[in-house]
Amino acid sequence: MRGFRSAKIKIALLTAAFLLVVATLFYTQSIVDELKAIVYKLLEDEKKVALLYATTIEHVANSESPTTDFEFFFDKIIPTIDFPIIETDASDTLIKAYRNITLDSLWTESQRTMFLREMVREMDTHNTPIKVTYQKTIVLSNIHFSESKVIVNLRAMITQLQQLPYIELSLGAMFILLAYVGFSYIKRNEQSSIWVGMSKETAHQLGTPLSSIMGWMELLKTQMQSEETTPQATETLSEMENDIQRLHKVAERFSKIGSKPNLKEENVLEVIEKTVAYFQKRLSTTKRFGDGKKILFNVLHRGETTAAVNRELLEWVFENLVKNALDAIESHAGSISFNIIGKSNALYVDVSDTGKGIDAQFKKEVFRPGYSTKERGWGLGLSLCKRIVETYHKGKLELHESKPGKGTTFRIKLPR
Repeated sequence: MRGFRSAKIKIALLTAAFLLVVATLFYTQSIVDELKAIVYKLLEDEKKVALLYATTIEHVANSESPTTDFEFFFDKIIPTIDFPIIETDASDTLIKAYRNITLDSLWTESQRTMFLREMVREMDTHNTPIKVTYQKTIVLSNIHFSESKVIVNLRAMITQLQQLPYIELSLGAMFILLAYVGFSYIKRNEQSSIWVGMSKETAHQLGTPLSSIMGWMELLKTQMQSEETTPQATETLSEMENDIQRLHKVAERFSKIGSKPNLKEENVLEVIEKTVAYFQKRLSTTKRFGDGKKILFNVLHRGETTAAVNRELLEWVFENLVKNALDAIESHAGSISFNIIGKSNALYVDVSDTGKGIDAQFKKEVFRPGYSTKERGWGLGLSLCKRIVETYHKGKLELHESKPGKGTTFRIKLPR
């Protein structure tokens, strides 16, 4: 359940980030819309000025004697036009006049003409030329015009503003990715250090009482040899020795965490059978394992069953998977199955149970350290199994299949 809470926190953070992004996009778009409205108004004003310019020329051409009003227009109004404007003849072959266009002083007349004609063609793609007529029938000239520098700059600003949120999102995503990779690396190193430190300390703490218990066992065996003992007492002593040896093995396992394991070609089938035999005996003699449940073990195999493994660590993986399966089986009876499939490049081991299964929302959390559905669970078993299989054996451990109420299958892949 701790993992579920962590997932809810992640979803909440992602939702907040998404809302922030949407708000930024809406705010930027509102500014862009306002700028577009300003650009549209300026374009309309420039078109009106261009039309006024053409109309004035037309009035001058149709008037028998220019008035002072026209002189005022040409002296005071025309010089204030700040956008490029070109006047050509009716066929657009002769450039009659132009304003607000910078030409290179080193150009020849033909180069200037070619440049101006190219500008005329470009202007006509954006604005329809205005015709200047004589007596409304004869076309005297055409007025071509384009946008002023103010409008060009505003359009560039609009484009930059439209691109800004995506640039910010890209930079933010890159930063988050780098931060995630960095923190993940630091977290993995911290987890590794915690695993190693905890394991070494556990092995150290187990060492002293184990040595003492083994000494007491030897003393007890000596005393029993000098006295009459029952077969039951002898068997109990033998089982106690087995459990002490197992505790010694557990201490050795913990001591190997953090060190490079020695991999040897082993028969994985034998490792599984030994694990099954251990649990079968204890299920029938103690309530510590399985709470008195009747568990049927099945071991199936097909193909070669050997692989390069560390026997002690692999036993640990199988034991943890069996313990999890026993906890998952809530009824008084159930089954745990091992299915070994040997292929040329890998050995697959499917560990299945008939337990309660895992809900879909928790499937991605089962291997995360700290995740546990048990009130007193530490959530380290499956995480440890994954570390042993993937880090030490270069294999893969995955939740292959799980259906609520029907059971779960974990798949182990060991390279060959």
